[in-house]
Formats: sequence, structure tokens, C-alpha cells
Amino acid sequence: MEILGVIPARFASTRLPGKPLLRATGKTLIQHVFEAASQARLISRLLVATDDPRIAAAVHDFGGTALLTRPDHPSGTDRVAEVAAASPSADLIVNIQGDEPELSPHSLDLAIHTLLHNPHAAISTLATPIHDPSLFQDPSCVKVVTDSLGHALYFSRAPIPFHRDGPPPNSPLGLLHLGLYAYRRSALLQLASLPPSPLERAERLEQLRALQARLPIAVALVDEPSVGIDTPDDYRRFVDRWTARQAPPH
Repeated sequence: MEILGVIPARFASTRLPGKPLLRATGKTLIQHVFEAASQARLISRLLVATDDPRIAAAVHDFGGTALLTRPDHPSGTDRVAEVAAASPSADLIVNIQGDEPELSPHSLDLAIHTLLHNPHAAISTLATPIHDPSLFQDPSCVKVVTDSLGHALYFSRAPIPFHRDGPPPNSPLGLLHLGLYAYRRSALLQLASLPPSPLERAERLEQLRALQARLPIAVALVDEPSVGIDTPDDYRRFVDRWTARQAPPH
């Protein structure tokens, strides 16, 4: 079975233009992501899918594989689907966020393992327990609720489930969805061929298109999320953490 890891990367980030090519650590951000993802045991082949020759050149410079894709994709999922369409030998496709340089290889393997061992699922993804009430209420943090088999029932920016009688004692408030997906190739191609669904348009969440198309999504749990880089401050904090890890022990 071939499991293809795809890191979509574009140059034109609204809040942090040129994000994949930032290199205050001596390595580009996309190299950090690639090197972390390459440590996953279950990925057969790994590449960066980009619309920008500068990013492709940077990937080639550090010895990675890059594929130039169409510049007009509305989302990273569509960019990954273009790669999947050109990769008939791939059985599973993993969509790896291109702005998470500290992603856990174990999390990648967990998402893949979950899909491999769940024949009824078309897609797998990850979530982590929420204990912070402000995070639970934050609409930029997507929540997911699951059934007894661990399949997603719904994703929302709203705080779900709603605790009518108050939060449960000594239990998570809910589950925070993490934007890592593994797809069966046929499911990804089907998803990319469909128009945005009504619930997707309402919540601005692509994964709701899959649920409305009756593509089951298996959800695996991890202890904590990796940190994405969205702003200059996010990147500065990452550089500080990376620098601290490189310092020799006293």
C-alpha cells in the first residue's frame, strides 16, 4: 500500500506573506515541516505541492520533492486533490499542514493508522480535549462531536456539545478539531469534485462537505495540538523555541 504525504504550500499568506520561505532559524519553514513529516513511519512518499516556483526551488535545495500545481485552487484540499489525481498508485493521501513546523510524526502515523484500521471510514482526522472555557467559546477554534465508534457527527465553530446543566466536573468541555487529514484516494477525489455544501458555506468548514456527502470521518485523539504559524508573532515564538532547543545543556 502506498501512502502519500502532501504538504500544500502557497506564497500568498494574508497575515504572513512568503511564510514557507521564512528562515530565521537557518532553515526555511517548509523545510522544518518536511523534516518533521518525514519522520512518520507510515508515509511511503512525501512531497510539497505549491503554486510558486520559489517554494519549489527551496524544497529542491534541501533535497525534498516539490510539485508545481495550479495557482487557482481555492483551498489546500483542492491542491492536494490535484496531486492525488496524478498519483494513481497512492492508496491513502495525507494532507499535512504546511505551517506546523513542530508537528508530531506520531500524530501523522496515528491518523494513518486510524484510517487503515477503520474500513468504514473514508477520511480520518485528529482532535484533542478542550479544558479551557475561552478556547471552547472561540469561533476560530473548531469543535467536533463523535459517535460511539469515534466517527464525526458534526464540526462547528460553536461550542458543541452545549452543556445545558453546566460543564461536566473533571471532564473535557469538548474536542478541538486539528486540521490534519488522511483520505482514501477515491474519497478525496470525490470530495474535490463536489460543490461547497450548505453547511460548509454556513460554517466555512470544508469537512462539513464530506459529512453532507456521507463520507464517514474517523476521529482519533491526541494529547495536545501542534502549533501553527499564522502571524509574525507566531513565527517569532517558534524561532525562540527552536533556538532554545539548540542550546547545549548546562
